[in-house]
Amino acid sequence: MYEIFEHTADVGIRVRAAALEALFADAARGLFSVMVANLDAVAAVQQEGVHLTNEGDRLDDLLFDWLDDLLYRFDTRRVLFSQFDVRIEGKDLQATIWGEPMDRSRHEMDREVKAITYHGLKVERDRDGWLAEVIVDI
Repeated sequence: MYEIFEHTADVGIRVRAAALEALFADAARGLFSVMVANLDAVAAVQQEGVHLTNEGDRLDDLLFDWLDDLLYRFDTRRVLFSQFDVRIEGKDLQATIWGEPMDRSRHEMDREVKAITYHGLKVERDRDGWLAEVIVDI
């Protein structure tokens, strides 16, 4: 489950999940919900694979790389994603993502996300599961 919150001139995404993989999947959904007001209109017709290796020792870095990779895919090819199957083992993230090319006649574009930021970035485990926060530059 994710929620969007305002942060000065930026937007924050706060995610809670029982499992780490669900946390990353919900963070991705949160990212695209900032960009697309009607995210449920994004059909899962195009499938892609993602493989990332965390060069650091922190899950924060892996979350940053994950969201940055998804934003890059949108920026370079104008493909919106709405479904995410994430697997994390050690420092490796493997995911299958589904979406479709942006279609302004069906997709209500909301805010332009310019970048994922390190400001306030966190991934932590607590008694209820996992919590992540990330601020995106709009």
